[in-house]
Amino acid sequence: MLESIKFNPRIWFFLGFLACVFLLGMGAYFQFVDGLEPCPLCISQRIGILLTGLCFLAAAIHNPQTLGIKIYSITGAVFALSGGAVSARHIWIQHLPPDKVPECGPGLEYVFQNFPLSATIKLMLNGSGDCAEVNWQFLGLSMPAWTLVAFLLLAALSLLQMWNTEKG
Repeated sequence: MLESIKFNPRIWFFLGFLACVFLLGMGAYFQFVDGLEPCPLCISQRIGILLTGLCFLAAAIHNPQTLGIKIYSITGAVFALSGGAVSARHIWIQHLPPDKVPECGPGLEYVFQNFPLSATIKLMLNGSGDCAEVNWQFLGLSMPAWTLVAFLLLAALSLLQMWNTEKG
């Protein structure tokens, strides 16, 4: 079955990079055109997509041999699954009862300017009341749910490259 989609891993890594660019572009569209302000967890997910995309781009440019492909595959999957974990937490916060939702904290810009980096990172990964809002849905799934689907697909694409070598 995999024979029908067996291309050079360099092509697949580049296609993964393009998918990440598309996802970041969609995030920018929703923020700057539709006016949806990203919450701390949304920003964290964007960072996960960026890191996954940069890993894929490095793999596509480097065009490694078998060992390098395995290293890039595992690294890309780790970045994607880490972003997926943030997405899963975001979905969990969105499904909390209203009385259990964390309080809304100060805006990220204020936190970046007035708190140490460790406190800012903690806020970004823990989320806030802003993260519980569902501002957009498609086919019954919220944006973090679609982002989780994307992260899982990116991780699968990355790991499949270990079996998509020229010798395989």
